[in-house]
Amino acid sequence: MPSDQIHRPGAPPAGAPGPRSVPELFGDVVGELSSLFRKEVQLARAEMGEKLGSVTGAITPIAAGGVVMLAALVVLMFAVVSLLVSLGIRPGWAQLIVGLGFALVGYLVLRGGLARLKATSLVPERTTEQLSRDARVVKEQVQ
Repeated sequence: MPSDQIHRPGAPPAGAPGPRSVPELFGDVVGELSSLFRKEVQLARAEMGEKLGSVTGAITPIAAGGVVMLAALVVLMFAVVSLLVSLGIRPGWAQLIVGLGFALVGYLVLRGGLARLKATSLVPERTTEQLSRDARVVKEQVQ
């Protein structure tokens, strides 16, 4: 009968599991950390998939536009060489001037593009933040 049971202060209630040992608690912590790590990896995969999807969708139009612009650039370069020749500059010198000028412009455009493309833009930010929070929580729990 329930009235027959006497509850002692500090003892667990009847039917509740008794005090757990340190190895059991440590096993639980390891299990929870393992589960947490798996979930963080899943989050990182999902976030990187999102970023890769946005990049992949932009590659085709960028490549097509680049091919068309390259063809137009070659025609424009020939036109500038022809203009310089008509102004009295020898053809070899005109080609060198135009080639160096366009090489300089290309170099400047390339540097500008590389400056915009940062490795940090591909980092899974949410996952990184979550891992930092998890590390703080684990440190607090251990102390």
